[in-house]
Amino acid sequence: MYGGSTEHRARPADHQVTLRSPAELADALPYLLGYRPEDSIVLVALHDREGRGRFGGRARLGIPANPGDWEAAAQQLAQGLVKGSERRGTRPATMVAYLCQEPAKGETGRQVRERLEPLARFLRIACGRLDIPVIEALCISDGRFWSYCCGGKGCCPVEGVTMGLPGTSVLAAAATYAGIQVRGTLRELRARLLPLETGAALEQEVALDIAGTVLVPRLLDEVSRPVVAEETLDLARRVMRRLGEAPAVSGVLMADHRDDELLGFDEAAALVLGLQDRVTRDRAAQWMEGDEAAPALRLWRALARRCVGPYGEHAAAPLTLAGWVAWSSGDELEAREALAMALGADPDYLFARLLHQACNEGLDPESVRRCLRVERERHEQLAAVDRSGSAQAVESRKKSEGIEGPRTPSGIQIPAQPRGTRTDEDGEAPARPRGPGVGAAGDNRPDGASDCPRETVDAKDPVGSVPHSTTTCARGPVPTQVPTGRRRRRFRSAGPVAHPMPKAEGAEEDREQERRARGANDLRPRASRPHPVRPASPGRGASRTRPLRKASTRRSGEQPERARSEADDVATKDDAGPAAMEE
Repeated sequence: MYGGSTEHRARPADHQVTLRSPAELADALPYLLGYRPEDSIVLVALHDREGRGRFGGRARLGIPANPGDWEAAAQQLAQGLVKGSERRGTRPATMVAYLCQEPAKGETGRQVRERLEPLARFLRIACGRLDIPVIEALCISDGRFWSYCCGGKGCCPVEGVTMGLPGTSVLAAAATYAGIQVRGTLRELRARLLPLETGAALEQEVALDIAGTVLVPRLLDEVSRPVVAEETLDLARRVMRRLGEAPAVSGVLMADHRDDELLGFDEAAALVLGLQDRVTRDRAAQWMEGDEAAPALRLWRALARRCVGPYGEHAAAPLTLAGWVAWSSGDELEAREALAMALGADPDYLFARLLHQACNEGLDPESVRRCLRVERERHEQLAAVDRSGSAQAVESRKKSEGIEGPRTPSGIQIPAQPRGTRTDEDGEAPARPRGPGVGAAGDNRPDGASDCPRETVDAKDPVGSVPHSTTTCARGPVPTQVPTGRRRRRFRSAGPVAHPMPKAEGAEEDREQERRARGANDLRPRASRPHPVRPASPGRGASRTRPLRKASTRRSGEQPERARSEADDVATKDDAGPAAMEE
C-alpha cells in the first residue's frame, strides 16, 4: 500500500526500519515522539526518497474541547509543519495523521473514532490545500486503532484492530538498540514541573512571602542587586552539589520526592526570587553541559514545583532554565513542554519564547551554547581581575599603613614601626616618659595631637581681636582649630604634660616695644568696669555689696601691673574658665 522508513540520528546508515502497514505506523508513534500522546492531534511529515517516504518533522496539538475549533486547529497544525519543513530546506511530500484520545466515562473506542471523524476530515482538507496529501489517518483509542483512509474492503474491522504489546515490534527493538526510550505520557512529564499541591505548599508560600519582604527591595536597588545575584548563584551551586552527592533512587516520582526533601523552603524561596533578575538567570543558564547539566536540571524542576499559589508567574524563570538545559542535553520533548509551560506562566517571557521557537524549528542548540560559553569566560576573567585588584589594594594598603615591614636577606619579616616612631641606633624605639594623666588611658591631649615636638608662634593681630596660633610640626605645619565664638574654653590637662609647648623667645619683649612705639596715649590705663552688684537683702544693711563673679585664681605667679589692651581683657576672660562662672 505504501512504504515508509525511519532513521535514527545515532547511526542513520546502519539503522533503517521500513513500515508497511497501519499497525506498524500505529506502533511507531510513541517512538517517533518519544512519549505516548494523549488527547492529541499529531502530524508526521514524509519526504520522498527513491519512491519511499522518509519520516521528517512532527507537530502535535491538543484536541480542542469545542468541535467548532477543530477546523482552525487543523489549519494551524498543517501550516506550521509545512512552514517549518520549508525553513529547513525540504517540503513534505505526504503526511500521516494521528488522533489519540481515550474514551470518556461510559464511552467506547468505536464511539471516539466516530466522534473524531470530522476532525480527521478537516486535517485532510487542510493538507490538501497545501498540495500535500494525507496518505494515512489513524485513530488510536482504548488500545485499538482505526483507519480513516480505509476503502471499505474489510481491511479495518468495525471494532478496530488491537495494538501489539509495547516493545514487541521491529521498530521497538531497533529503537531500544539505538538508545531511544519512551517515557510515558505528557501528563506524567508535566507532573514533574507543576506546583506542589500537598501540605508543603502552604509552608512554601509563607517562605516566599517572608523572603520577598527582604529580597525584593534589594533587587530593586542598583547597588545591592549584584550582591543578591552573587548570593543567589552561590546558593544554587551549594544546592546543586548537594543534589549531585545524593544517592540515586529508582523511579521518577521517588527521585523528585528525594530532591524536594533536599531543598529547604527558605532556600527555594531565595532562589525563586533571585532568578527573577535577568542577569542572574542568564548566568544560571551557563550550567548547561557536562557534569553541571544533570544537577542543574533537577534543581530547576524542583524550583518550578515550589512556585505555588500567587507565585505561579515566578515559575517562568525556572521552567525556562529547565527547558534550556533539557534542549541542550538532547531532550527536545521535555524542552518543548517546559518552555510551553513557561509561556503559559508568563506569555511575555522573551527568553522562553525565543528558545521555544528555536526548539520547534529544529535548530541546533550549539549556537546558543557558544554564546553562553563566551559570556561565562568573560565574566570569569572580570572576576579574576577584580580578585587580583582587591589583593593588590590590600597589599598596598598594608604597606602604606606600615603593617608589613622589610624582610631580611634570609626572608625573615621585620616588624614595621608605626609612623612617626623614631628609633635609636640599636633599632629600639625610645622610651616615652609617662606621668600621671599621660598615657594610653590618661592621655588628655586633644584629638589629632602628634607625638612630635611642636612650636607655637602667636600671630600678631590688631588690637581687639582674639589671638590665633599656628602650630608647626616636623612633618609640616598643622593648623590649630579655634572656635569662632567669643567665649573660648581652653584645654588644660589634669597632670603634667608629657611634651611641653615651648613659647617663642622674645615674644613678650616684642609686644612691649610695639606698645611703646604707639605713643603715650595708647599706654594710658583704661577705666575699670564696675562689677554688677546684687540688691541688698531685707534683713541686711544696704551698704554691703558683693560682686557676682570671683576673681580668677588659676595663675600661679603675680604679674606686674601694666597697661592692658582689649585683647588682654579678652584673654583674661577666656582664661577664667569654669572657675569664673556665676555662683
